[in-house]
Amino acid sequence: MQSPLRFILIAALLSVVSTLHAADSGLRITCEGRDVGAEVWINGKFRGECPVDLKVPAGALKLLVRKQVDADREQVFQQDIRMGEDSIKKVEIQLPAPRLTAEGQKRVDERQAIEQAQALQRQAAERAEAQRRADERQAIEQAQALQRQAAERAERAEAQRREALAESALAEARAEFDAALASGAIKASFRDCADCPEMVAIAPGSFEMGSSNGDKNEKPVHRVNISRGFAIGKTEVTQAEWKSIMGDNPSHFNGFFNSCGDNCPVEQVSWNDVKVFIQKLNAKTGKQYRLPSEAEWEYACRAGGKHEYCGSDTVDSIAWYSGNSGQKTHPVAGKQANAFGLFDMSGNVWEWVEDSYHDSYAGAPNDGSAWQGNNSLRVLRGGSWFSLPQNTRAAIRNRGGPADHNGSGGFRLARMLP
Repeated sequence: MQSPLRFILIAALLSVVSTLHAADSGLRITCEGRDVGAEVWINGKFRGECPVDLKVPAGALKLLVRKQVDADREQVFQQDIRMGEDSIKKVEIQLPAPRLTAEGQKRVDERQAIEQAQALQRQAAERAEAQRRADERQAIEQAQALQRQAAERAERAEAQRREALAESALAEARAEFDAALASGAIKASFRDCADCPEMVAIAPGSFEMGSSNGDKNEKPVHRVNISRGFAIGKTEVTQAEWKSIMGDNPSHFNGFFNSCGDNCPVEQVSWNDVKVFIQKLNAKTGKQYRLPSEAEWEYACRAGGKHEYCGSDTVDSIAWYSGNSGQKTHPVAGKQANAFGLFDMSGNVWEWVEDSYHDSYAGAPNDGSAWQGNNSLRVLRGGSWFSLPQNTRAAIRNRGGPADHNGSGGFRLARMLP
């Protein structure tokens, strides 16, 4: 009978022999280039750096090859290997692209969290700065609006003050004018000589010049103060009055070949011709006749009213125009007078005034004076026998060169009082 101890010893010896025999398997781990030096782990145990030859047990093995790239990233190769007894195996390692380590991922997450927090802080700061700038702009705009409102109030107050002064001055001038009329120092109408045009005294006053519904050159409507009385012709200068001063009659409708004659308005006279007439009339009378300013002309035309035409809203009642003239001039004072007792300010012939022509009233004087300028053209007002109704309106304006003359252009005189 064999001893049990003997069996135990035999079993132990066989186990040792089996173990030694299994350890004889060889595993070669190879790598090249940047992968050289990577750590080699077998079944969770560090076994050296690549490349390396290892003795490994037979059976299933877990190979891990790892190389640290930087503090956050590593390259890891993993492979399950089955080794036979007394076998030799070669594994060529090519590490993949780097990946984050667990610690690296944690640091990346921390950095991202910090960056996100910083981005949120920047956004909050930018929003706060944008709001601050918007509030600042709004405050500036509000301050500017208040300044504008204050300036506008001051301007309105100044305008009201000036208007009150102007109204006071006009009232005083009107009182002086009325007193002069009452005393006989000024006559309501007069002639300076037997052949001189009859003149009508016009009191100081104010009016709205232009039209908001008319042509561009009739705008903007603006208030004009006529602070001094003046005289203006009761009618347009007639052919007889022209002949008495000039000795000739340039008119087309002169009664020789064309019916009309001495009591019809003189026409075919230029602005320059009129100036010569005035010089001779002044020399004869010793007075200061002149052309009316455009503002004086419209003030006299409107005569304190707001009619479409010079004294009426009905053109036929006050004007000779294309619809009733028979294509010719007519004797003066043949139609209804306006409230100032002036005839033919709408129609019969266009009337020269003193002013240079401007395309609009922007910048026009508001004191009734003539508006001169660089434009050589001169202004005509009132329309003529040849005009359509709309071209005989109180606000209508025309223009011509100072040497121009035709059968529809004439004039009426003005002069200062007394």
